[in-house]
Amino acid sequence: MSANGVPPAAPSSRLPWNRGDNYKWWAFTAIGVSFFTQVASMSMVFVALSSIADEFGITLRAVTWVVVAQALTISALMMPMGRLADMIGRRRVHLTGLVFFGGGAVLVALSPTFGLLIAARVVMAIGNAMGQSVGTAMVISVFPASERGNAIGSQTTAVAVGGASGPIFAGLILQFLPWQALFWMITVPIAIAFVAGYFILDDRWLNQYEAPERPPFDWGGAVLSAVAIVLLVITMNNPLGLDWLSPTILGSGVAVVVLLALFARWELRNAAPMLELRLFQSGVLSMAVAARFFGFLGATATRFLAPIYLLSLRGLSEGATGGALFLISLGMALAAQGSGRLSDRFGSRPFAVFGFAVLLGTALAMVFVGATTPMWVVLVILFVNGLGMGLWNVPNNAVIMGSVPASNFGVVGALTNLVRNVGNVTGQALASAVVVAVMAASGFDIPLSEIEETAGAGAAFVDGWRVAYLLVTAFATIALVLAFFTRPSFEGRDAGTDTNDEAAEVQATSEPRAATADPAAGRGSAAG
Repeated sequence: MSANGVPPAAPSSRLPWNRGDNYKWWAFTAIGVSFFTQVASMSMVFVALSSIADEFGITLRAVTWVVVAQALTISALMMPMGRLADMIGRRRVHLTGLVFFGGGAVLVALSPTFGLLIAARVVMAIGNAMGQSVGTAMVISVFPASERGNAIGSQTTAVAVGGASGPIFAGLILQFLPWQALFWMITVPIAIAFVAGYFILDDRWLNQYEAPERPPFDWGGAVLSAVAIVLLVITMNNPLGLDWLSPTILGSGVAVVVLLALFARWELRNAAPMLELRLFQSGVLSMAVAARFFGFLGATATRFLAPIYLLSLRGLSEGATGGALFLISLGMALAAQGSGRLSDRFGSRPFAVFGFAVLLGTALAMVFVGATTPMWVVLVILFVNGLGMGLWNVPNNAVIMGSVPASNFGVVGALTNLVRNVGNVTGQALASAVVVAVMAASGFDIPLSEIEETAGAGAAFVDGWRVAYLLVTAFATIALVLAFFTRPSFEGRDAGTDTNDEAAEVQATSEPRAATADPAAGRGSAAG
């Protein structure tokens, strides 16, 4: 390191793709392959659940633990892995995660019993958590601050395409091959991502340099947050189908609140916390995170309720339903690219506000959707809903990441993904609870899959659907108001400025952390 504290530029003998403006796209490609594959694997497994249940002779209710085990593991480990990446290197955590993910996929394909399959899924989920925790931080680090929206928009597009491709890919494969083939095939792009990441990614180009002294890992914060999040996810999923006012559910809710309070107390007193809560003194960060949570609370209802509406009420085939839902991902992918690039030029706030307004508009439109609504109208609403997702998700994420110091990119990037996951779980649980409660009040306490065959159940479902979307409208309104009052003062500054003054001041007043070089410094021409 030079006398003025600026890390030295990478030597000229580096490989060609580590020099010049093209490096950001080489690096993004290496990271994007893993994004696409890991997200596709999460969506394609839903298609394989029936085949897995038949293979091991278990019920469909039991086989859902293939999904639940993954969700719990990812949610519990995402923030600790993000903090670990900030400490030991994002590239190292990323590559290790790919090893866990690929190795877990092989173990899933080879599992002789259902119990071992669940254990293998946990191994995969550990790798997935490591990838999700560090991916956002790596992507925005290889792009200059002036192109942060472009970076996050490209990432969101990769995620959207992966999520849409998973079920399609799985459906085609399962027509000719057993379900194990899905997990064998996953290893191919993961191996490509590992090789690309090993040779292309470099922590010196990811704005990360080792501090003279590495702070201790915050085990207390990691354990408290993990237990609280796992208990929250289990409670919201309600796998045992308990009454929402039962002592078990209420007790779990109280326990979550107590654990989160203990986590906050621990972090504020810790000299080297996992998550620097003082960063939330920034009104920009606090409001952007809250808007993100309410946004996903509302957005996930469509992904959960639309398949039930199309399959059970309108009688569409699985293939036609998949095609209809693809419109959501298509709209999201298209809007993410546009909003990312335009927010870099004109600022993120207008696009976040417009995106939440679109979410609010589609929620209101869904309130009036019924059993006889023309299908083309439903399809247009689904596509516009996806556009809204892409419009607000990218600038919202850019504001969150832009409002914190680079030394916290890993854990805060993990936090944005965690907020998305918890928002999705909570939104799905609320939407399901509302629809089931309204139907039960009308005398139809039946599985949602039996709506089409039961006289009168369709009308009861539509009533529940409308109440659920009124709730979504409320969530979207809150998110819209929060986005309107979120004014990121750091936007429009010089591209070399990585954080706003408020975040930098908060960081300066906290306990000493691991030293991290200024993101623009040392990146040279790689920053563009």
